[in-house]
Amino acid sequence: MIMASGLNFGIRRSIPHALGIAIGFPIMLLALGSGLGTIFDRYPLFHEIIKVSGLLYLVYLAGRIAKAAPIEHTETSTKPLNFFQAALFQWVNPKAWVMGTGAISSFTVSNQSMFDQVAFIALTFLVAAAISVSLWLVVGHQLKLWLKNNRYQRWFNFTMAGLLIMSILPVISSMLIGL
Repeated sequence: MIMASGLNFGIRRSIPHALGIAIGFPIMLLALGSGLGTIFDRYPLFHEIIKVSGLLYLVYLAGRIAKAAPIEHTETSTKPLNFFQAALFQWVNPKAWVMGTGAISSFTVSNQSMFDQVAFIALTFLVAAAISVSLWLVVGHQLKLWLKNNRYQRWFNFTMAGLLIMSILPVISSMLIGL
């Protein structure tokens, strides 16, 4: 998503989106480590509602990517995600929940302060996300140089939207198997 944003909107306009990802996920990790996982254990329907909401939101975002206008029309037709949209997206992204719960369960031990451990994991993800999101953003922006042809850019946007949809298929599959 951030690569498509870099391509379609440029680096400067996509910075809020990038910051929302880099900061939103560690905040979600802190919430998970502070007991939100326990709520999901007690109320699995709540977790399923968030998961389905996240899947629907990913489909919506894939549609936004697919419909993004070619570069010269982007200024007036669409906008990148803002900071809050990108940060809140982490909360409805099923892949973020899987990664967050996996990181907390894998990299914490019971005989040490859970908060300290989760804070360290969140800080690590903040640094890693800042670096990786920045790289994806720059790659997307650089692709703009190669995709000056509107038709190629449209194909790129459809491909990115399709890859986003494909990335949620394993989550959908596991949900269907669990029915």
